[in-house]
Amino acid sequence: MGTFVLLMAEAAAVGGELAEGAEHSGFGLNTNILETNLINLAIIITVLFVFGRKVLGGNLKARRENIETAIKSAEQRAAEAASKLQVAQQKLTQAQTEASSITAKAAESAKTAQKAILDQAAADVERMQAAGAADLNAELDKAIAQLKQRVVAQALAKAETQLKAGIAEDVQKTIIDRSIAQLGG
Repeated sequence: MGTFVLLMAEAAAVGGELAEGAEHSGFGLNTNILETNLINLAIIITVLFVFGRKVLGGNLKARRENIETAIKSAEQRAAEAASKLQVAQQKLTQAQTEASSITAKAAESAKTAQKAILDQAAADVERMQAAGAADLNAELDKAIAQLKQRVVAQALAKAETQLKAGIAEDVQKTIIDRSIAQLGG
């Protein structure tokens, strides 16, 4: 405050010198303190300085606190975002691991299913071949039986024809002897 009064006094002195120079040139400053309201201005400036400093200091302090709060809040949100990012990355890694595991299991399951299908197909082919062979053997046996029946029928027919035609006596005797020998007698 003392410095301010000293500055006011010096301004008044400089103003006085300017006023003296102005009386001679037509331009000048009024150095009368009461006429220029210099005391009123000094009081207003002092009041503004004393009380304005408190208000301005309070406003600046509140603004500083708001900025600090905003910075802390931003840091907290950044930390939360970083932790959420880390959790999301862990979940992504876990999902990728599960996806590769599922893919491997699906490939293994496909190979197992393919092997089972091929084994079933091979068993079906073998069964069909066996059934075909059995059918073929049955048809072959049937054909052989039919041929035997034809041969027997033809032999009987030939024997009947020969019997009807008559058998010579020595051939008859030979047949009878052979038949008796086969019977065990």
